Amino acid sequence: MENVMESNSHVADDDPARQGGFDKVGSIATNVAEGFTMVAVGDLIVSRSLTKGHHPGFSDIVAILHEADVTFGNMETNIFDIRSFKGSPQAEYGGAYLASPPEIGPDLKAMGFNIVSRANNHTLDWGLEGMRETSRLLDENGIVHAGAGENLAQAGAARFLETARGRVALVSFAARYTPMSRACDPAGEAPGRPGLNALRLAVSIVVSPEMLESLKQLRNAVPAPDPSRQDPKRVEFTPDPYHGGVTYETGDKVGYSYEPNPRDVTDILRNIRRGKQFSDFCIAASHCHQPGNWSQEPANYEQSFAYQLIDSGADAYVGHGPHQLRGIEIYKGRPIFYSLGNFFLDDLRSPVGADMFEVYGKDPRVDTDAEVTIASNGDSVDTLFFESVVTVSRFEQNQLAELRLYPIELGFSKRFANRGVPRLASAAQGRTILERLQKLSKPFGTEITIDNGVGVIRLQPISPQ
Repeated sequence: MENVMESNSHVADDDPARQGGFDKVGSIATNVAEGFTMVAVGDLIVSRSLTKGHHPGFSDIVAILHEADVTFGNMETNIFDIRSFKGSPQAEYGGAYLASPPEIGPDLKAMGFNIVSRANNHTLDWGLEGMRETSRLLDENGIVHAGAGENLAQAGAARFLETARGRVALVSFAARYTPMSRACDPAGEAPGRPGLNALRLAVSIVVSPEMLESLKQLRNAVPAPDPSRQDPKRVEFTPDPYHGGVTYETGDKVGYSYEPNPRDVTDILRNIRRGKQFSDFCIAASHCHQPGNWSQEPANYEQSFAYQLIDSGADAYVGHGPHQLRGIEIYKGRPIFYSLGNFFLDDLRSPVGADMFEVYGKDPRVDTDAEVTIASNGDSVDTLFFESVVTVSRFEQNQLAELRLYPIELGFSKRFANRGVPRLASAAQGRTILERLQKLSKPFGTEITIDNGVGVIRLQPISPQ
C-alpha cells in the first residue's frame, strides 16, 4: 500500500502565481523544478581526508551523494590547523574535543556535500576561534553552512545554496549544546554574543501519582522556601538557582517531558518563513539528543515542532544528534527524519585537550589520544551507532514523490584507525537496518517497502481542492 500525500495548503493556496496575482505577502510556496533531489545524512564526525584514502566501498556512497541537487549533513566537528591555531580547548565542551584538519573542507566538497548545519554541542569545543576558522574554511570551499555566527541574528538566519533546480535555504538550530555556546543579540550598549542558534528546552520528569507523593515528602523536609509547594501536580527542587533545578510532575507515562522556549520557537519559525520567502526549498536542521542517546524515540516536543516548521515553510525536517536512527514521518508531503544517526564516525580525535586526559584518568606523558578516545567511549558505544541510511528524497510537483533509503554500515568491528567510514551494508545487515527503521517509523503511519536492498517510501499526490 502506497503512502498518500496530504494536500499542502502552503503550496497550493499561498502561491500567487497560481492565483494569477502579484506576490504581496512573500510566498512560502515550494518552487523547485521537477525531479529536484535532496540527499540528507546524519552526523559528520570526520578527522581526515577520505576521498584519496583506501576505504573499500566508500566510492559507492560518494556516487549517491553526487546524484543530488542538494547534499546535506550535520557538521559535528571543527576545522583548523593545530600548528597555527590561536585558540584552545574549552573548559566547557560537548563531551569530546572534535577537531579536523583543513583538508576536510575540500574533501567534503569533493564528496558532494554542498550544505551543512553547524548548531550542535561541539560548535564551541575549541572556542570562538575554532568556530570562526571552521566557518572560514567552509566558505573557502564553497560549502554553505548555517547555525553559528557572531550574534543570534546571524546564527539563526537562513543561508542559501543555488542549484540548477531551485534555490535552497537552510536553518540550523540545536536543543543540545553547551550553555556558554548560545548566541544572543545586542541589547542597548551590550554587544551581541557569538555562538550557535539554540532551542532552549525546559525539562521535567514525569512520574506516577504515587511517586509524586513520595517526592513531596522529601521536598517538604528540605529547609528552603518553594512556592511550588502549593501545586498538587508538581514538585520542584532548586538547591542552586544559578544552575537550575529538577521538576517532577504527574503524567500517564513515566519519562522526560520537554517544553520549548517560546521566544526561541518564535525566532526559529520566523527564520524558516524568511528563509523560504527568499528561496524555493527550505531545510530545517535540528540537533537534539533528548531524551538521550539510548532512546530510539524522539523527545515529546519534537513532532509538534516539526509540524510547525513545515507549516511555516520548511520542506524537510532533518534531525541528528543521538547517534542512531529514529523513525521517519511524512507530513503534508514533506519528510521528517527524527534522527539519521551517524554518516561518519571516523573519530580519530587528535588533539583531545588536557581536560579529557584528566576526566578519564589518563596521563598525557604516558597515554595516547587514541587511548583517551577509547576510554571516553567506554561501554556506551552501541553497534547501532555504526548503522544508518543515506536518504534520497525526490520531489515532483513540489511535493515528495519518492524517498529512497540506502542502508550503510561504518565498520563497527574494524580496528580503531579504520572504522567509522561508511559503505553500503551487506544484504543481511541492510535488511536488518531497514526492518528496524520500518518498526521505528510505523507509529508515524509511514510504510517502508524493501526493494532490492533499498528502503522505499512512495507517495501518491492528492490534487489540491
